[in-house]
Amino acid sequence: MKPILNHPVLVMIDIQKGFDEEKWGERNNLQAEKNMKQLLSIWRLKRLPIIHVQHLSQDSDSSFYPGKPGVDFKEFAKPLKGEMVIQKRVNSAFIGTNLEEHLKQKGLNHVVIAGLTTPHCVSTTTRMSGNLGFNTFLISDATAAFGITANDVYYSPDEVHNLSIATLQGEFATVLTTRELMDSFDRT
Repeated sequence: MKPILNHPVLVMIDIQKGFDEEKWGERNNLQAEKNMKQLLSIWRLKRLPIIHVQHLSQDSDSSFYPGKPGVDFKEFAKPLKGEMVIQKRVNSAFIGTNLEEHLKQKGLNHVVIAGLTTPHCVSTTTRMSGNLGFNTFLISDATAAFGITANDVYYSPDEVHNLSIATLQGEFATVLTTRELMDSFDRT
């Protein structure tokens, strides 16, 4: 793998307390938060740019509706002073926000994505990042999925996650594990 160049930006998507609620059901990648925390640590240590994305639902019944506890960032993922926060209302962090403009203005061409959940906001943001021409990296073990039932068929969290990742690999992003990303930093 080529080392990541040009000042990579870490985009942390929807690492919010609402995803800890039991209503979501079974989840995979129970170590995802540990890996997200590791990514935040290395970015902060290297003083690289971090963008936190926060979902604000327009549905008052949603856990992510403004004012509800589920909107808050998980403790380990709370933005530090100087770290950018982007609030979105749809699945993509690029729609209705200044994310694209900010990345281009700052010359941030290497976008590293982690967060929740794989088939929704992570996938949608990853697809748009690739389509907009950014050199996009998705960290597969720093994201997670919940089981989904569609057309009376239950798909396990691993099935949902793995298929979501497979549809992104090579087409929209380079998929890496946290360790593979860390190894690339060691080579630069």
